[in-house]
Amino acid sequence: MNCNPTVSKIKKTSLVFFLILSFNAFSQNVNEKIKSLENNLNSWDKTKNKKSTLKERMDFYEVNAVSIAVVKDYKIEWAKAYGFADVSEKRLATTETLFQAASVSKSFNSLGVLKLTEEQKLNIDNDINNYLKKWKFPYDSISKGKKISTAQLLNHTAGLSVGGFGGYEKGQDLPSIPQVLDGLKPANSNAVRSVFEPGLKFQYSGGGTTVSQLILEDTTGEKYEDYLLKNVLTPLGMTYSSFNQPPFMVKKNLLATGYHGKVEVVGKYHIYPEKAAAGLWTNPTDLAKYIIETQLSLQGKSNKVLSKEMSIRRLENNLGVFVQNYKGTKYFGHSGGNYGFVCHYMGSMEDGNGVVVMTNGVNMQLINEIISKIASLNHWENFPLEPIKEPISLTIKKIANKDIDKGIELYEKLKTTKPNDYNFSNKSELNSLGYEFLRNNKIDDAIKIFTLNIKEFPNLPNAYDSRGEAYFNKKDYVSSKADYQKVLELEPSNQNAKEMLHKIENILKK
Repeated sequence: MNCNPTVSKIKKTSLVFFLILSFNAFSQNVNEKIKSLENNLNSWDKTKNKKSTLKERMDFYEVNAVSIAVVKDYKIEWAKAYGFADVSEKRLATTETLFQAASVSKSFNSLGVLKLTEEQKLNIDNDINNYLKKWKFPYDSISKGKKISTAQLLNHTAGLSVGGFGGYEKGQDLPSIPQVLDGLKPANSNAVRSVFEPGLKFQYSGGGTTVSQLILEDTTGEKYEDYLLKNVLTPLGMTYSSFNQPPFMVKKNLLATGYHGKVEVVGKYHIYPEKAAAGLWTNPTDLAKYIIETQLSLQGKSNKVLSKEMSIRRLENNLGVFVQNYKGTKYFGHSGGNYGFVCHYMGSMEDGNGVVVMTNGVNMQLINEIISKIASLNHWENFPLEPIKEPISLTIKKIANKDIDKGIELYEKLKTTKPNDYNFSNKSELNSLGYEFLRNNKIDDAIKIFTLNIKEFPNLPNAYDSRGEAYFNKKDYVSSKADYQKVLELEPSNQNAKEMLHKIENILKK
């Protein structure tokens, strides 16, 4: 065999040169994508003539920090953070900054529960009371003799109450999970109970997820956060993430501070003992590792937590995730919103695309715009790129703060003259604005916004519930009673309305 060392050396040099060129081309392509996102966020929306920068949209939505991680071809393509993790401390957000993942926690809870299922320590189709030890679910006539399964807890078909949790300020007494489930002090949420028979239909219930937290602890004999760290987070390589509540094992300078608009959350963030439903602290880079593992597991190429068969079952049955089908192309994901934080992740089920966006603000629309931009840049198959409709509540907020009646006049004018330019169909926008006035002790202004919301959505129980709360704060108990009665008329199983009416009756008797 004739071996020419000179030729061999030339080949090696050429290979190295080729690899350097390829890497530089890749880096240049990624940098161009990042610049496009930063300088022309809404380029995918052909109805818009004016370019909008990411900074401009962050300012418009009153978001102090946003952190992004992008998945392409089953790898993290890039990650970057913008803005301030804490404004008063002038602490910039980095890709390591941790945000509250809120309801995204439910995706990891399902991984933990399903791992127990694979180990044959739990059957998710059996009665939950077979596994609960510290507390038993109190079945009543509403469940019609049917038993609730753990699978139904995970995909929100158990027919249970309590959609979400408000968390607790630092220094407040924290309830045990049985106290949360029974609505007993110091819990600040209602009891988790049946509102219709299990398996009948979907109703989102963080309360049901919290029951599964107790099942996991009772089954393993371990603290929830310890089990998830050892069996889910660590195998996924999520080295920054934690379910500790409060987050005592995390470096303080990594924690983002939550904000409502420009107002800092008291104590910087709330504490959530309901860990399975809302307790994860993480960052987009760590969450991207979870997306990639899910995608590879679906193909049988990785089993760091679950087997291929269990991963398929998890997504097919929406166990801790939601699957969207866009013209035959499926994406899995979950959004989250805690007090002062919102986030969302999405991953394709077949071609290795995905994105995670986390913020320390409360407006999901910025996240939607960023996801659409990433989907456009990376050519996500069949992903719907819908035109941006500006949030009407932010549009009228500045004027409404100065003069509530003029703010409402502007709302009515824009709805008549520019109905397609603004989002008038979002049932939470006016409600959120009303609560902003309520938090600032502008009760009469809040009532006017809630009244406008009722006019727009006359069959929405939550609209009356919100105004009922405002009237209660004003000590107008007669008006408050009327609103809570309307809530029960529209939603007979509403536990909060029942409790508020009982409270009002006791006040009126005095």
